[in-house]
Amino acid sequence: MPTLSAIIASIALVTFSGAALSAPPGRVPDTIGQRAAACIACHGREGASGNAAYFPRLAGKPAGYLFNQLRSFRDGRRFNSDMVYMVQHLSDAYLLEIAEYFAGLDLPYPPVTTTSDATPELLQRGKALVVDGDRSRGIPACAACHGAALTGVLPAVPGLVGLPRLYLSSQLGSWLTGERHALAPDCMAQVGVKLTSTDVNAVSSWLALQPVPVNAKPAAELRGPAPMACSGMTP
Repeated sequence: MPTLSAIIASIALVTFSGAALSAPPGRVPDTIGQRAAACIACHGREGASGNAAYFPRLAGKPAGYLFNQLRSFRDGRRFNSDMVYMVQHLSDAYLLEIAEYFAGLDLPYPPVTTTSDATPELLQRGKALVVDGDRSRGIPACAACHGAALTGVLPAVPGLVGLPRLYLSSQLGSWLTGERHALAPDCMAQVGVKLTSTDVNAVSSWLALQPVPVNAKPAAELRGPAPMACSGMTP
């Protein structure tokens, strides 16, 4: 026969369980940060740059660039099944709100990978293309549009440092094969068709090893004239 203390404990457990079941659920704050939490599942808060990383960092990217990419996924200029699913029914105003939210985040960058299977010769070729370009083939330096520090330029040119090698190579490869497009004038499409697969590997390998500057914010403007008709205004 159960003791009095056991009976009291059973009643308390039933009462507590019933109260927990009947308690109203917690209210989720209706903020853009809460609604954008779905993006964090893949992109992370700070991004990642390890050898196995793929998804690009969003925090601190120019709002104009992020807005253009969200619209491109929605409107068919870029394709990723998950991204298309996320944005296919969203308005320009909502996409701009998302872009401005991530652009306003000031978060530290994760440590940059320091190892690579690229040869010294390949890395030197990547550096040359990023810093100087290749005039003989009509390829401008990446730094000429993405900024001397490669951290991007306002209002819509993204930074190239602090990004995973796999992501960089896949996107450059998409420009090369014509699978990725931007709003006119589509400057990267003009550059992409002039690249070789070795160029893509070289550039992505070198960029992935570069340290992120202490002040990694996008530059307010280019130091000199842009080398292409887009004048650094489109992604």
